[in-house]
Amino acid sequence: MKEKARSKNKVSLLSLILIFAVIFLGSSGCSLKKFVIRKVANALTGEGSTVFTGDNDPQLVADALPFALKLYESLLEADGENTALLKTTGMAFSMYAYAFVQQPANYLPSTEFDLKRAERARAKQLFLRAYGYLLTACNYKFPGFKEAFEAGKISQYTKDFKKEDISLLYWTSMSLMGAYSLEKFDMDIAMLTPSAVGLLKECLLLDEAYGDGLLHEFFITYYGSMPPSMGGSEEKAREHYKRAMELSHGEKCGPYVAFATSVSVKNQDRDEFNRLLDSALKIDPEADPSNRLQTLITQKHARWLKAHSDDMFLE
Repeated sequence: MKEKARSKNKVSLLSLILIFAVIFLGSSGCSLKKFVIRKVANALTGEGSTVFTGDNDPQLVADALPFALKLYESLLEADGENTALLKTTGMAFSMYAYAFVQQPANYLPSTEFDLKRAERARAKQLFLRAYGYLLTACNYKFPGFKEAFEAGKISQYTKDFKKEDISLLYWTSMSLMGAYSLEKFDMDIAMLTPSAVGLLKECLLLDEAYGDGLLHEFFITYYGSMPPSMGGSEEKAREHYKRAMELSHGEKCGPYVAFATSVSVKNQDRDEFNRLLDSALKIDPEADPSNRLQTLITQKHARWLKAHSDDMFLE
């Protein structure tokens, strides 16, 4: 009951803040306007909110997110140095690009090639917009970081990283890697991927349990899909899979799907592929309400993969 009361108070507070914003933004002086904007931004960027991530209706979130994205950008116009707001904006753009632009594009049939290509190009641009906001946030937090990241010299900042920075560093890297995954022949992005991977390795050292094994999920795909000549390693992919499963207690879809789509497909092991996806589909989205949306989206992907497995296996 106390938790519900706190949640209700938080919602009420946010409502009041937004009402103040509507009343004063148009006519207030600069200092008051900045104060109100900062209050709204702080309410929207609070850690632990599950308004989106805990939703059980992906389509509702897909329809709502564009408004939220433009709201964040509107606030940034007046408070562009707000690191928390930059981070939230970048994260939201990255999530939207993957779940509601890239994935639907992947599901389009080959007969809709032009639309598929256009949507994938759009997803790439959204990832890059996310990356821009997140890298800017990193640069405010660690002055000079942008230049060091682009020059491949992030090692000079590793001593400054703390566990509370992982979320920002993780999403900065993942937004860039998201753009890279959509166009691997974009050399400008490809040149930056070593810095992104290096940053994720630093996050792994800071707290390998982040997101119940989220970092390990990335390295399952990274090591599992890359050729040995470029650092790929099935052995390392299996190690990260094992650790991701331990940290998530086998209750997240991500590790199953990551291993199936990288190692199982590469080895043409269809039985393993189906077994892993079946395990992902057995997970109850209600078991972790805070990540309900992610589970539903990943399970939708797993069902699509099973339905199109003939395209991935030679037999």
